[in-house]
Amino acid sequence: MAQKSWRLNRRTFLRGTGVSLALPLMNGMAWTGESKVVAELPRRLCCFYFPFGVCQRGEWDWFPTGDGKDFQFSRTLESLEPLREDVTVMHGISHPRSRSMPGHDTGDTFLTGASMKSPDFQNTISLDQFAAAHIGRQTRFPSLTLSSDGGVGEPTRTRTMSYTRKGQPIPAMSDPQKIFAKLFGVTDKDEAEHLRAKASMLDRVLEDARSFERRLGKHDRRKFDEFLSSVRSVEQGVQRSQEWLNKAKPKVDPKSVNTDVTPQQPAEFIRAMYDLLYLAIKTDSTRLTTYQIGQNLGAAFSANILPQAVGLRNWHGLGHKSSEPLAKFHVFLTSELSRFLTRLRETPEADGSLLDRTMVFYGSGNAATHGTTNYPIILAGGRKLGLSHDQYLKFSQSTPLANLFVTMLHRLNIPADSFADSNEQMSEVLA
Repeated sequence: MAQKSWRLNRRTFLRGTGVSLALPLMNGMAWTGESKVVAELPRRLCCFYFPFGVCQRGEWDWFPTGDGKDFQFSRTLESLEPLREDVTVMHGISHPRSRSMPGHDTGDTFLTGASMKSPDFQNTISLDQFAAAHIGRQTRFPSLTLSSDGGVGEPTRTRTMSYTRKGQPIPAMSDPQKIFAKLFGVTDKDEAEHLRAKASMLDRVLEDARSFERRLGKHDRRKFDEFLSSVRSVEQGVQRSQEWLNKAKPKVDPKSVNTDVTPQQPAEFIRAMYDLLYLAIKTDSTRLTTYQIGQNLGAAFSANILPQAVGLRNWHGLGHKSSEPLAKFHVFLTSELSRFLTRLRETPEADGSLLDRTMVFYGSGNAATHGTTNYPIILAGGRKLGLSHDQYLKFSQSTPLANLFVTMLHRLNIPADSFADSNEQMSEVLA
């Protein structure tokens, strides 16, 4: 039977998006240099977001004192002191295109650097998904998208940090039990047949779509292309799952993370999410992760429940006051970040630790009282990837945050001349 042309076009599309159909990189793969066999060690990126900014006044100012190597962590960040050789704090940077946006909207653009405007609120690809298009196939899961609230939310009140190349939000997972099952659950016996049936269905959808598309006008074709992109994304996911189907998932002790935690236990909930991210990295299940600790919505679960971890209420209200109570909540949040970084640093990997080859990017698209300049930013880890730390960097407010994004992409060995509105690499963080 002759092969239909639409099938060829579809496969060409998959190659054109930079997604290889080659077998995924397994842990045992290596390359030979001179007479020596050297394993290709993972390069990883974890991104974290918190809403409503930080306190920037008096003794509870979030930012350190001093400058460069001669700095002292603030009371809010003092749990990072034992990690200072692996930590850089940044002052002054933001996304130029987001500075004119309302403070509540900048969660959507934290990893994209886009300018979202009414009425379409069109976003662009996020940093993690840009990276996933290049290195995502090296692991079972190209990326892992988590948030405390889950799902996608709505434009300007996102519940996810991750966006496709078309700027479409990727739903975030928020249930610890479901996340653990996704990462480490036993593969169902019927999964192979289910995947074959799903692939066959997608083939039919795409075949019918080509016939339907020829009858559409220009405007409708643009909208229809967005639908096709979603279908193709599902198809790529099916193909990845089929490739990994015969490779057993890592065995992890279910007791190593509290998956029974409920949202009414905010401190335990946040810790469980960090534990899941740690296990995902340790088992090399993925190398690209995002966790939105809270969304920029005052009525959200994260805004009203998570501050109860330290006996407070309504994160949004705390952000407007930008005073000691907000700072004390950030003492808790920073301590959980520090615990996560410490676990990575204490886990050996080759000639270093997991933290040495994991870049951790932590911050907010808000400054004080919902401001959209001078984001509070922490960069940690990645010393074996060429990053330098133990410093407090102060930048001109004209410096695009995307300069750091391009720098991190290069540390992942991903060629990128630019990202969003970047204009150069951020040499200050390089060894």
